[in-house]
Amino acid sequence: MDTPTGRELGDFLRSRRARIQPEEVGLPGHGRRRVPGLRREEVAQLAGVSVDYYIRLEQGRGPSVSDAVLDAVGRVLRLDDTEQEYLRRVARPAARRAAARRAPAGGAAPQQVRPGLRLLLDTLDRAPAFVLGRRMDVLAWNDLGDAVVGFSRMAPEDRNMPRQVFLDPRARELYPDWAAVAAETVAHLRLDAGHHPHDAQLTTLVGELSLRSEDFRRLWADHQVREKSYGVKRLHHPVVGELELPYETLAVPGEAGQLLVVYTAEPGSQTAERLQLLASWAATPAL
Repeated sequence: MDTPTGRELGDFLRSRRARIQPEEVGLPGHGRRRVPGLRREEVAQLAGVSVDYYIRLEQGRGPSVSDAVLDAVGRVLRLDDTEQEYLRRVARPAARRAAARRAPAGGAAPQQVRPGLRLLLDTLDRAPAFVLGRRMDVLAWNDLGDAVVGFSRMAPEDRNMPRQVFLDPRARELYPDWAAVAAETVAHLRLDAGHHPHDAQLTTLVGELSLRSEDFRRLWADHQVREKSYGVKRLHHPVVGELELPYETLAVPGEAGQLLVVYTAEPGSQTAERLQLLASWAATPAL
């Protein structure tokens, strides 16, 4: 796995250069180019640094880089806030090494959901909800969340959103907009890798997904980074049919890396009616 090293920094910057045409930033196109996007010397010129300095930055072999330089490069490459924060993390190997030294010995501790959060999940009886942890592992869910996605029917080691999206053959039926869901999932996983570059479990997960899914390999190589925040997700449930679910993602206070994801439905909408039917179906004991 290409964890955030000098190679990761270079790959990220090259991918951002490739998406900007010279004409967009007031530079002549100079005719045909061997590769799309801005050249390194053009980024250096626009950011106000020497070409040699920028090349060493992109190769991950320069000195500790200042916020001012990273901000200038970010402006040239039109990075959004999430991408800019990611750049700061991968551009500073000394800070990453210090974080690794502070990590618990013997690997990551098991992820736990505190009792109060589990109780909160249970009180959301009209909204599907679940808790994501590191690597997008699914740590807990309420009954309606289980009825919608089917977490309890997964093997414990498969309760992970990237594994479900890319390795579960039913995922493409569950998510009508599968391509968009897949891209969003990989972009958030890449962001997690930027926060935790020495996570052995993440290395294993990305390696497995890369071997087993061509789609994952392609998306991972695209170096998109994105926070999981809010939006609308369409699902096709095998029992109640189409569901259009706005969702909100909330960081869990005091639990670094944990996110509470809550799906909602407009009162009186077809989706709300189908969720009510699904709740009744899930509450019916199997014969």
